[in-house]
Amino acid sequence: MPPRLLLTTDPDLATRQPILAGLQEYNRQQVPGESQLLAVLLLDEQDATIGGLWGRTYYDWLFVELLFVPEALRGQDLGAHLLQEAEQAAKQRGCQHAHLDTFGFQAKDFYLKQGYTVFGQLENYPTGFTRYFLRKALV
Repeated sequence: MPPRLLLTTDPDLATRQPILAGLQEYNRQQVPGESQLLAVLLLDEQDATIGGLWGRTYYDWLFVELLFVPEALRGQDLGAHLLQEAEQAAKQRGCQHAHLDTFGFQAKDFYLKQGYTVFGQLENYPTGFTRYFLRKALV
């Protein structure tokens, strides 16, 4: 019996796993290497996470997936310190580059100040806004 297609608008995470596992296995066959998580946390006085950086390293690259500093704490270079810590850890893992994406209304100028350069952009994502893709050499 041939496979069938099923469109679902409310998939659960368990249905994602075989898709992800198949893609990861294929990728490993093409380019060996494992993705490793990396986080630099911003903690309050009770050690609760209030912000930070979440990313991963793979193929000698650091990918910064999330970076957030609460508005009340901005302007204290915490974002720069979070990014520097992650970049340093990535270099210790052998990474030579970093990449991330951000929207024009988020932190594009911040990342430019940290030495990142724009290598691509997606206009009208969402309508009226631009999503930017940035990279940086770590070595």
